[in-house]
Amino acid sequence: MRDHFIKALTAEAEHNSDIVLITGDLGFSVLDDFAERFPSQFYNSGVAEQNMTQLAAGLALEGAKVFTYSIGNFTTLRCLEQIRNDVCYHNLDVTAVAVGGGFSYGQLGMSHFATEDLAILRALPAMTVVAPSDRRECELLTHQLVKMGGPAYLRIDKGSSGEEDNEASPPQLGKLRTLRTGDDLALICCGGILAEALGAAGKLADRGINATVISAHTVKPLDGEAIVELARKMPIITVEEHNITGGLGGAVAETILSASVQCPGFARIGLGDIYPEIVGDQQYLRNVYKMDAPVIENTALELLGSV
Repeated sequence: MRDHFIKALTAEAEHNSDIVLITGDLGFSVLDDFAERFPSQFYNSGVAEQNMTQLAAGLALEGAKVFTYSIGNFTTLRCLEQIRNDVCYHNLDVTAVAVGGGFSYGQLGMSHFATEDLAILRALPAMTVVAPSDRRECELLTHQLVKMGGPAYLRIDKGSSGEEDNEASPPQLGKLRTLRTGDDLALICCGGILAEALGAAGKLADRGINATVISAHTVKPLDGEAIVELARKMPIITVEEHNITGGLGGAVAETILSASVQCPGFARIGLGDIYPEIVGDQQYLRNVYKMDAPVIENTALELLGSV
């Protein structure tokens, strides 16, 4: 996804000299073209994410449209105070871009897992939180974030749902994107783990169960109207490569409860309230922590059996 992010940002910078990209001393194979074409719009802050965010805030105060770039936790949790106090409080045009959502860097261990970021960032007033499910979503939503302005968080996954060619449903900030329709239940996901939901939906279809599969790429502001409409019609399962507390599942549950809607059934799939200690590639960790396609399929069967 990161290649498609920088492709979109480079295209925007062609006609917008206010766009500035700051890296926390990584991503050079990806960012080289941008840096060479727009040297006055590119900075390397070094491994100093708090300073990077303060620099971004200062540039934004002078009219720049700034994107900071680093690995998941480093561009969010390490500099959370600066994002909160400098960026969000002043409603500045700064987008924190995190590469490696969830278990993308699973072989580097817990320090590189981004599994609390959605919950923490969506709690900040004025913050838009976006987690694309595929490369095309990432590219198109980057263009939209540039035009939107204001504080934002773009969570880029290493993986992809594989739905890049699905042009029937282009992503739109703040709106759910439906990739598969069905009447029996809805699988609502964010990030590349949507691929697991699509796999589960295929297996469920073999059993005669038709699932709607949705990318909730904009975790905040969530498309509450569409969520409530789904909740009135069918059971819902949320799927996220993130802690079960405070993430997409929590946001969907809050929306349904606030609308006083009686959903036929509801379940959340994600990381339990733990610090994951196992190291391995992304697919292996999805399996270990019970958020892969077979788990989604079995959860759907159990939920439908109890409805």
